[in-house]
Amino acid sequence: MTQTLRTPPDSPEPPSAPRRAGRDLLALARNTWRGLTSMRTALILLFLLALAALPGAFLPQRGPSPQAVQDYFAAHPTLAPVLDKVGIFDLFATPWFSAVYLLLFISLVGCLVPRTWEQVKGLRGRTVAVPRNLSRLPHHAAGPDPRDPDDVVSAARRRLRGWKLDVRDEPGGVRTVSAEKGALREVGNLVFHMSLLALLIGIAVGKLFGYEGNVIVMADGSEFCNSGILAYDTFRPGLRVDGTNLDPFCVDVDRFAAQYLPNGEAQSFSADVHYSDARQIADGAPPTPGTVEVNEPLRFDGERVYLLGHGYAPQFTVTFPDGSQRTQAIQWEPVDQTTFLSQGATKFDRPGVTTDAQRRATQLAITGLFAPTSSGGGIVTSTYPALTNPEVAADVYRGDLGLDSGRGQSIYGIDQSMVDQGRLVRVARENLVPGQTITLDDGTRVRFDSVKDWVNLQVSHDPAQDAVLAAAVALLVGITLSLTITRRRVWMRVTPGPGSPSTTDGRTVAGSSVELGGLARTDQAGYGEEFDRLRADLLPDAAPVRPGAPGEVRDAQAPHDDGGTG
Repeated sequence: MTQTLRTPPDSPEPPSAPRRAGRDLLALARNTWRGLTSMRTALILLFLLALAALPGAFLPQRGPSPQAVQDYFAAHPTLAPVLDKVGIFDLFATPWFSAVYLLLFISLVGCLVPRTWEQVKGLRGRTVAVPRNLSRLPHHAAGPDPRDPDDVVSAARRRLRGWKLDVRDEPGGVRTVSAEKGALREVGNLVFHMSLLALLIGIAVGKLFGYEGNVIVMADGSEFCNSGILAYDTFRPGLRVDGTNLDPFCVDVDRFAAQYLPNGEAQSFSADVHYSDARQIADGAPPTPGTVEVNEPLRFDGERVYLLGHGYAPQFTVTFPDGSQRTQAIQWEPVDQTTFLSQGATKFDRPGVTTDAQRRATQLAITGLFAPTSSGGGIVTSTYPALTNPEVAADVYRGDLGLDSGRGQSIYGIDQSMVDQGRLVRVARENLVPGQTITLDDGTRVRFDSVKDWVNLQVSHDPAQDAVLAAAVALLVGITLSLTITRRRVWMRVTPGPGSPSTTDGRTVAGSSVELGGLARTDQAGYGEEFDRLRADLLPDAAPVRPGAPGEVRDAQAPHDDGGTG
């Protein structure tokens, strides 16, 4: 005989598949958020961020040191392309570094907001009540006191002035005192993490709305104005910067001075400048004199102007057969930072030329090596970085420089493809000192006039630099408080003696029984000695009970310090 089991009419129906999926998805999201916003995850992400930033400290980056990246590629032709594929040379702009940065930011926000709220409630709330068994605490003392409970509590209030203190009444006329000190430890912990969060925000704002640019300026009174990105040789804008609304200012570089030791090592670099900020430009006020040195930038209106480097610019005058002249000095690139042996190319268009074909056939370029202190002889090399015996090994080329080809061309060299095609021909090679001249086959004369200094200036704009500085200072203050302040607590229970005022029959005799207990997160800060001093003041006739003394019982029921984690 077959029986059919029926579902009771009041039993709940099983959830449908969409509802189960929704619940599972909600649980997954809740667990993921809890894991992401835990302090352990924040510490792991902070460690990963520091670990990910290590290559940026040891390997050159394209932003600040493009030439160093090129040198690394030349020195490691096999390894460098592999590292470049994962963005090692532009580390701080890679998606994976940004992902770690963003996750750390979310994690810090998620774990700091509830911790801050709990800390505010803890500061406003009452102290922890006196434990039931004070003898289980690491620091404990007990003994009689001839005073009545009110006098004992009053004396404790005076002695514990400056502590957060609460007095409670218990049945049988028992009075308790709970006092704690060192709450700034957790405040410092929160300040440290809040400052770290503010530091991340400040750096992010700087990356969004800041910019950096480099420009080479002749140190002969030449001027640079922050009018747009075209005024720079290289420009690195923030993600929200298009280069159209830059803060206007101008810098005139009057003179550059360098001092070297006898062995050629640099001793000091400085550039004398005059600058005008936005207000001075608008009011037509005269510029302000200043000096820019290495690691001592010029600061005004949120801008910083750094002196990054310097070099030499040989000046040449070309006199064409018709008597017209062109004079030009352009920077040459140092190829040896020890002796400042430099290479470059100074390029000229012949004046009075009306057709493109004739112009491309008569262009001139003076290339070669420049030595600020020449060793002499047929091969020019430099023996000292200062300008004491300048000489240039000049190659003069005539023809089509390829400036109209549409291809990018370095200012420090010529287009070798034009030489290979025979459209650019070398017509002279000679070593020159200032004042000497080369005469070409068509009567053109090339004179080496003199040498000028040039400086490499970097302009940095970071609207969050003050906030980053304040966050860094607050971070140091917070971690100092967290590491130096100890959270400690002391409890007192005052029990009326046999003849103390009774709440039952009103009989009165003097005396109280007093128990003291103390607890700290760690005794490394000397809380044992502090507790002994408290015991001597609050209960002078009692002997302390040390941790580990015979008969002492310690278990998990002892209250724990709820100070913050690192």
